[in-house]
Amino acid sequence: MIDLGSEWIFSYLCSMELRRDIIDKLAEWRERPGRLPLIIQGARQIGKTWVMKRFGELYYKHTAYFNFEISPDLCRDFAQTKDPRRLLDILKLYSAVPIDPRDTLLIFDEIQQSNEALNSLKYFSEEAPEYSIIAAGSLLGVSLSRGEGFPVGKVEFMKMYPVSFREFLSVADPEACVWLDRLDSLSPLPAVISGRVSEAYSRYGVCGGMPKAAVALLDGAPVSEVEEIQQGILTAYALDFAKHAPTSVIPRIAAVWESIPSQLARENRKFVYKLVKNGARAREYEDALLWLKHAGLVYRIFCISKPGLPLSAYDDLSAFKLYLFDSGLLRVLAKLPAEVIFTDNPLFQEFKGALAENMVLQSLVPQLKATPRYWVSNGTAEVDFVIQDGLKVYPIEVKAGTNTAGKSLSVYISKYEPPLAVIFSDNPLEKKDRVLRIPRFMADWTTRILHLASKQ
Repeated sequence: MIDLGSEWIFSYLCSMELRRDIIDKLAEWRERPGRLPLIIQGARQIGKTWVMKRFGELYYKHTAYFNFEISPDLCRDFAQTKDPRRLLDILKLYSAVPIDPRDTLLIFDEIQQSNEALNSLKYFSEEAPEYSIIAAGSLLGVSLSRGEGFPVGKVEFMKMYPVSFREFLSVADPEACVWLDRLDSLSPLPAVISGRVSEAYSRYGVCGGMPKAAVALLDGAPVSEVEEIQQGILTAYALDFAKHAPTSVIPRIAAVWESIPSQLARENRKFVYKLVKNGARAREYEDALLWLKHAGLVYRIFCISKPGLPLSAYDDLSAFKLYLFDSGLLRVLAKLPAEVIFTDNPLFQEFKGALAENMVLQSLVPQLKATPRYWVSNGTAEVDFVIQDGLKVYPIEVKAGTNTAGKSLSVYISKYEPPLAVIFSDNPLEKKDRVLRIPRFMADWTTRILHLASKQ
């Protein structure tokens, strides 16, 4: 039985909401001179609609919300004209609130349902730039990848991700979150703070970053209810494959998706097509991989031949690893009970490392402009991740426990002499020589820690 009842975790929850950091970025967008209409990109069910509406409540007198999926009449009206002034007159007929350029946020949700609405953003940016417009939609990344109605150069993009551990911790244990946010040295955390954050990180490993699951756990719901929510999300994704993907690709998307746990369960986590289907070839599954990537459901991490700048210039496109965008969903997709997060079951050791990697990757991606890569040396050494932060490149190893022994990082250090090498593990924060050890629960603060380390 898992104890979810720690008082310090749940004392604040009934009256508090899970505030998303992206709202601060939206506030910066609002005040920026010459801003363009904004498109929020991200996987389904990560809370895009809630964030847009909450932002409107916080920063505008009025929020005018338009959903193109549930209003075919609105789609038809947008097909009749490209004139923003005419469109604004039409929108006023659908809106229960005033539409004013100073005081109203316009939300175009499920905008992928209307090519004309997506294209209209170009004309709003040119002829009515004083209006604040944010758009989003389910599987919008898939639609944009086809080039349908894309207003090139006339919109801004902002990526949104699942709930981060930092966002989770800010509700679960605000005091501990403040400690990490104010980190100004590489000294180990006080033991009491470290213990509390570590426990919260384990709970986060159960729910992952899907808002509904995270809020349920924070509100004290039993694990069975949290997993029911997660399974429902996975079922919805499977239905999306059938509804939105080209018919010929649907079985391959489903096969790739379902193979991810078995791909990651291997010691060498390189994606192997025969684990999807015997005799499978790369060219047969490329469209399926791209569909999942554009839908925001997977991270495709390429192997690099060497750590040069930019990392993408050294990609080996035939060698890659595939991770889920949310570690909580990965656990449920793999049919792993929540208890494994809290135990040292020897049968779980191999996949425990994969889950640890997925959680760290989920933390790294939002902090970096370039997607992480990994590195292999003649099949004898492999570094889990290589990241680019500004003009510096760092190798990263992820360990699920306290044992950090291994030759791979040493091989990399000897060959390339990086400014720092990073090991994520269950050990305390410490910098020794050119190796920086970071507790896995501090992965959300990686770039901050790297900048502190570079000054020492």
